[in-house]
Amino acid sequence: MLHYVLCTMRVNRRLICAACLAITTPLFVFSQEQTLKVINKPAQHKHLVRADSMQKMVALDKFVPGIIIELQYATAKNFTGVQLYPPAKTTFVRLPVARALAAVQQQLATMGLGLKVWDAYRPHSTTKEMWDLIKDERYVANPAKGSGHNRGIAVDVTLIDLRSGEELDMGTPFDHFTEAAHHNYKGLTAAQQEARTLLKNVMEQNGFRALATEWWHYSWPDGAKYEVLDLSFNQLARLAN
Repeated sequence: MLHYVLCTMRVNRRLICAACLAITTPLFVFSQEQTLKVINKPAQHKHLVRADSMQKMVALDKFVPGIIIELQYATAKNFTGVQLYPPAKTTFVRLPVARALAAVQQQLATMGLGLKVWDAYRPHSTTKEMWDLIKDERYVANPAKGSGHNRGIAVDVTLIDLRSGEELDMGTPFDHFTEAAHHNYKGLTAAQQEARTLLKNVMEQNGFRALATEWWHYSWPDGAKYEVLDLSFNQLARLAN
């Protein structure tokens, strides 16, 4: 509950009326855009999980055996040229997403293939950094809306050969922001198209939705059910234990 105390002060001979707040910690905070609810305290996330266990964020490596995690934004080898995440051996997604990825991994294993994850959960503050660099919603989420990554329901993935550990050739690298990364791009070799189609089919069979402009990006449906998060990887690791 907010308790308002009306204060007045003079600055440059102008009378300014300001609300001075004696505040108990609110359940939610709002981003600078003022319309987007953002969860930025562990206690807030715990409250949501108590109400709905499907809101839980889980460590992907513990939930999906054999999955390879190489977070591109934990290094400077990404389109920004800046390390955006701390060094990390795992990443996080909502519980239903983790279960679906486990099913994908099992299905791919029968073909001698597996998943490599380049990105999953992304703090909202990091999305703001990216937006400042590329203000194009075909490739970067507008932080005013929040993204699937911010909600823990989107992943950036590719396929690997389980024997060699090598990535399959998908025609472009990760975060290649040109039409060559689009699903409908016609300039691929037969092998590249086959690999993209296989990834898309298996992900969609297990409930994910593709993004037309990025062959690597898949999201879980019903994003509005999940709040935007701005929790650190360390905070999520403690919550997941």
